[in-house]
Amino acid sequence: TPPTANLAHASYEAQLEYKRLFVVEALERIAKLEAEVLPTHASPEQWRYRNGAQYVVTADGVGYRQPGTHKAQLITVDPLTTELIGDGLRDLDPEKLAPSNEIAFRASLSTNEVLACLIGLGKPRDYFAARKHLEELGVVGVSFAFATLEGRFRAGVTPLFGKENILETYGDYDLSVSASSFAQVNPLAAGELYRAAVELIGTGDACVDLYGGSGGLAFHLAQAYQRVTVVEINPDAVERGEADGQRLGIERVQFQRGDAAQISSLEADLISLDPPRSGLSPEALEVVVNAGAPKILYVSCDPGTWARDVARLNRGGYKLTHVQPWDFYPQTSHVEVLSLLELE
Repeated sequence: TPPTANLAHASYEAQLEYKRLFVVEALERIAKLEAEVLPTHASPEQWRYRNGAQYVVTADGVGYRQPGTHKAQLITVDPLTTELIGDGLRDLDPEKLAPSNEIAFRASLSTNEVLACLIGLGKPRDYFAARKHLEELGVVGVSFAFATLEGRFRAGVTPLFGKENILETYGDYDLSVSASSFAQVNPLAAGELYRAAVELIGTGDACVDLYGGSGGLAFHLAQAYQRVTVVEINPDAVERGEADGQRLGIERVQFQRGDAAQISSLEADLISLDPPRSGLSPEALEVVVNAGAPKILYVSCDPGTWARDVARLNRGGYKLTHVQPWDFYPQTSHVEVLSLLELE
């Protein structure tokens, strides 16, 4: 199993309870708050649930970096990813992937298509053989990203062959994803969370979705709110979101490229938050508290930073009225949190 599967030794029921207790502990120790933490919502699939993965490429094969080191644990099958990716690793020839340092895959459970992004140094023309190899294996689109210290995709992505995006089903909508973009890698679980969020928030007029990405959650929130404004700093996410909204005919969702921490004023009946693992910056927290929205929907991928932010929101007058862990990553210690805070 991959080194990330650090809970694979436990039964799935035990994993779900561990993740619930992880959220309970974060809430009590970090936020210093008491609230009912509902049982962890199980993932529809316990294995083969990931539609995206990124592997290190070595002369001997592909695999995961060992936690805390630069050593690679080579694998020929990945039991966490869909068969399109996990079983396809057997056919990869590392010599033909040169000069790549890493390779990212994105598959669609809906269309059975696979995209790949080669990551490394040099020029796009240096990756002709690698592109050809992936094309021969049935990959429908290949791109190249220059590896930088700032991040794998910060220097931009160059298409090399075929499709740049494919469609994947998230809840009620088919949304575009690419090999290099952020999108939830467990689309079945994410889709269930999006639908649950709609049931949780009630109805209203204006919703602002901070850190909204390409709109997977926002499109669902628009079923309950008349106007949803997505604020997202990543231009690629905004571009894909706008294209999806136009294709789906969802006029209630508008995208605004920007930093949540730099919004001067914010008026909404509901603020939705789905920040990165680091949580909200102090500036963004102040923006949210000062807005005084009646409800805040907070989706988090890190209970620790979530609890820290919830403590600040609580001091700003908000009470936790719903907390439930969601399992997007079975066999691992990662857990999502779906929560609702309401102004007292």
